[in-house]
Amino acid sequence: MDEWPSGLRSRPLLRTAGITDAELRRLRVVRALVTVRPGGYVAADDPALQIPAGRHALAIRAALPHLADGSVVSHVSAAIVHGLPVWRIPLDRVHVTRNRRSGGRRTRHVHLHAATLDLDEITEVDGVVVTTRARTVADLARTVPFEQAVVVADGALFGGLHRSAVLDAVVRSAHRRGNTAALRAVEFADGRAESPDESRSRVAIARCGLPVPILQHRFEIAGGARVDFWWPEHGTVGEFDGRVKYGRLLRPGQDPAEVLWEEKRREDALRDTGASVVRWVWDEIPTFDPVADRIRRAFARH
Repeated sequence: MDEWPSGLRSRPLLRTAGITDAELRRLRVVRALVTVRPGGYVAADDPALQIPAGRHALAIRAALPHLADGSVVSHVSAAIVHGLPVWRIPLDRVHVTRNRRSGGRRTRHVHLHAATLDLDEITEVDGVVVTTRARTVADLARTVPFEQAVVVADGALFGGLHRSAVLDAVVRSAHRRGNTAALRAVEFADGRAESPDESRSRVAIARCGLPVPILQHRFEIAGGARVDFWWPEHGTVGEFDGRVKYGRLLRPGQDPAEVLWEEKRREDALRDTGASVVRWVWDEIPTFDPVADRIRRAFARH
């Protein structure tokens, strides 16, 4: 397969290139080609296959020629096209919406939604007709659990989308099921959250009844420091420790151990200001009560 560039290929395209059905079956058996959906194939070493969002993006492209006229990529599929973060939202089907009152259905590969869809709620991204970011966030906030909705909404606001645009998208379809939940998620959203796990931490903090923290507060210490969460009235800093976060801090050619050393020096400097620092990791977010107890104990020391 070295002569084939990476990227999605349809069965007709492969046949035109001289690949017979027998050869296509053999390429699939030896895993030189991977089936994205029936009739859509990609080289097994395509990097897009390494992450769920990348694989779903390929499935969207493979589905486009088979969609009925007027179909608009929507919901989680539109979020993937827009580059919005998604967390624990199923990616097993391509979601599309058609502007009609009824007729929604699900097949093995496509979830068709029937809903009112105005022209100003449709856009095009890299040749794909999709719902706008605002409509996409609103649709997901209506249909997925609160935590997942906040991850998407935070990511959209972080990317520059105005909350008012999302609220407008929710309000203009006030009759739709899930609108109350959507309003709650959009009002809770905060564009200062820089990652899905910071968004999930915000939800966990609220769920445990802790005060609302300030996000991305900057301390004027040597070299400067920006912290994930800050409770000024309690003199307490909250920090989510994640591999992705440290990857963002890593400069070209820098040793990861150096980043950890710099983080330790940064934390020592924060403690020198009199602040308490409470850290947590990814697997502590779902059962956040022990972390919340550590935060409350830090509050009590001030």
